[in-house]
Amino acid sequence: MVAERSAPPLFGSGCAACLVLGALTCVQLPVLPPVWLCVPLAIASVAGWIVPWRGRAWAAALFGLSWAALHGYWALQAQLPPGGPAQDAQVRGRVVDLPHSGPGYTRFVLKVDEADALPSLRGRRLQITWNDPWRGPPMSGAEGGRHAVRAGAHWELSLRVRAPRSRINPGGFDGERHALLRGISGTGTVRDPASARERRAAHGLPAWRERSSAAIATQVAHPAARFVQALALGDTRGLSDADWEHLRALGLTHLVAISGFHVGVVAGFGVMLCRGLWWLCPGLARRWPRPQAAAWGAALAAVIYAVVAGGALPTVRAALMIGVVALARAGRRPVGAGQGLARAAVVMLLPAPLSVLAAGFWLSFGGVLWLLWCLPRTGPEGVGGGLRGFLAAQGVASLGLLPLCVALFGGTARLGPLVNLPIIPWWTLLVVPLSLLGTGLHALHDGAGRWAWRAAAGLFEFSWQALQPLAQHPQAMWWLAEAPRWAVPAALLGVFWWLLPRGNGGGLAGLLLCLPLLWPAREAPAEGELELLVHDVGQGTAVLLRTARHALWYDVGPPTGGDGNERILVPALRALGQAPPQQVMLSHDHLDHTGSLPNLRRQLPGLQLLAPPGSAIAGTRSCQQGLRWQWDGVDFQVLHPAPGSRHAENEDSCVLRVASRHGVVLLAGDIGHPAEQALLQASPTALKADVVLVPHHGSGGSSSAPWVAAVSPRLALVSAGHQNRFGHPRPDVVRRWQAQGAEVLATADSGAIRVWLGAQGMQLREQRIHASRWWDAVGRARSAAILSTIEQAAVGPEG
Repeated sequence: MVAERSAPPLFGSGCAACLVLGALTCVQLPVLPPVWLCVPLAIASVAGWIVPWRGRAWAAALFGLSWAALHGYWALQAQLPPGGPAQDAQVRGRVVDLPHSGPGYTRFVLKVDEADALPSLRGRRLQITWNDPWRGPPMSGAEGGRHAVRAGAHWELSLRVRAPRSRINPGGFDGERHALLRGISGTGTVRDPASARERRAAHGLPAWRERSSAAIATQVAHPAARFVQALALGDTRGLSDADWEHLRALGLTHLVAISGFHVGVVAGFGVMLCRGLWWLCPGLARRWPRPQAAAWGAALAAVIYAVVAGGALPTVRAALMIGVVALARAGRRPVGAGQGLARAAVVMLLPAPLSVLAAGFWLSFGGVLWLLWCLPRTGPEGVGGGLRGFLAAQGVASLGLLPLCVALFGGTARLGPLVNLPIIPWWTLLVVPLSLLGTGLHALHDGAGRWAWRAAAGLFEFSWQALQPLAQHPQAMWWLAEAPRWAVPAALLGVFWWLLPRGNGGGLAGLLLCLPLLWPAREAPAEGELELLVHDVGQGTAVLLRTARHALWYDVGPPTGGDGNERILVPALRALGQAPPQQVMLSHDHLDHTGSLPNLRRQLPGLQLLAPPGSAIAGTRSCQQGLRWQWDGVDFQVLHPAPGSRHAENEDSCVLRVASRHGVVLLAGDIGHPAEQALLQASPTALKADVVLVPHHGSGGSSSAPWVAAVSPRLALVSAGHQNRFGHPRPDVVRRWQAQGAEVLATADSGAIRVWLGAQGMQLREQRIHASRWWDAVGRARSAAILSTIEQAAVGPEG
């Protein structure tokens, strides 16, 4: 009995916190624990969690770790093998989300019904990309081609299917983690658009969402209609990159993306509807008391809205929390806010422990936790008390979530807390209810919700235009360099200490604990040192060169769906704590080297450009043989093209030699054998380097034997896409560099590659190894290859 009384509650805050801690520990591991350990550990720990004893919370932590690990194994097994080649298949399936179209492409998720060559894909989800042809007019097998794809429609497509794989860069987007979280088993590209055909027209809830979104666009005909679509239906396809930039700068992304607050508004409508019905029909109270009916009405409304909004994780979390309270009310058991939050966390993690990978999980639960802990338990009195409570809540949420925002997004909006003060009530009490009311009326009758949508758009636009001067201010965002992992819990502890009641807290100590996260140490080169960062941009080139006080981009990579520099180049600068370079050298005019330039010029209007003579890119200066300068004790010299050279574009690539006190780097663009021969004749001794960017991504038309011998590097780096259609780098080219004594690394396998040439000699960091996680595609492929080799050796040649 003593043990039972001292045991923490089964679904109490202590057990819930330990369950979260265990799942979080699992997703931080570089390798999953072995299955033979996870299964018995999960069985034993769940028994230890259920049985009342003092160690129940620690048993919940072990269960969280082992349960998340098992879910990790199941999720990875559902994906295509990461080391295998791309496979062709005729696939039939249903479009389960809203298709997103951009310049030259359409993306959507397809749930597979049948796959002729790959029956294992049945029932799985594929992320499909339908591109326009490389050259020539768009092809279409159905009316409108890729533009005819609708949510809820069934299609038959000829696909080239691969395992999920993403580009890995400092501070960049982790597509493999995103695929794991969304249950994506593979990626596919449409091989034969002419044979694509729609087998069944769009139907079901996804089709209704898309039709309703289209109705908003056509019936509202207002600049803010795209925001009404986002608020009412979770359809953010109409928001541009500039819209998201402004929302981030204002600290308002949580109000536009469907959030838990919106679910709460809908739940409030459910409560009012039930109360209205019980007021009209008093006899209902005899069979079903009003408080219980109101609770169930709130839960039902929340669930319906979560489904209508596409099942986004924030809406599911909020619906779960409301459902927990409704169950407690139905059983006439009072549940406090803290208990409800703990039970909601348990209910969320039991079926989906990998939810801890989602940023929204931490922001939602973290924000409520801070408010519950810091704010008074009794409600405020009067209008003044309510205003003070709102200001206190905003201050607590902003300060408490600051470490999480910095860790998850790399920065925070400087004016976010102040902007949120008027915008939260304006949008959530006026714009959101009108948007939802219009959607509900439209569901009853086409056109009935037009007036509500238009009113919502007008109210939103009024506030949006007033906020634009703040959003466009260059200092609106506070970006911070990447900090060590331990800095986040240290900062959370510091904020906790800071927010303790007067007399118990430690203001200075709390601030000191936050310093490692808010002012992290920067890994910057010293005088005479050089840092080279070869970005992982797929089939293309983008290199960042850094000295003590200067930086330069050598090429900026290909255009990617959306904004390549937004997901790769600019986040890398922020993660390094590096100011934007003022100069870019473009080796030549091909899109795989210049595709991100338009977006970079929009963000950095003062950018100085160097390009080969005769470049079609406006506003460039010529980079040609003889151009030299020095930054911070590091010499930069252009070796090619020679003045008056008139080769093909590849052969006229700018070749840059960078010599520090501790080593030489050679960047050769896309030159081939003719340009290599010209360089061997013009300046053979200048070609010797410690690090070389292999010309033309390792193609067979470059890296001739005399050139390789003249360069003779210690490290040869290849920037090329995984399983690219050109077969780069060619195996014979790789062997040629290796025979010369060079270590060859490719961004397709290493992710971004950082090289330091400093007083400590040459230092190397491969991003996939540095930020290793158990879902990493390359690491899993290597492990599978090693295991296969061991199994073959065990079987022996006779087996």
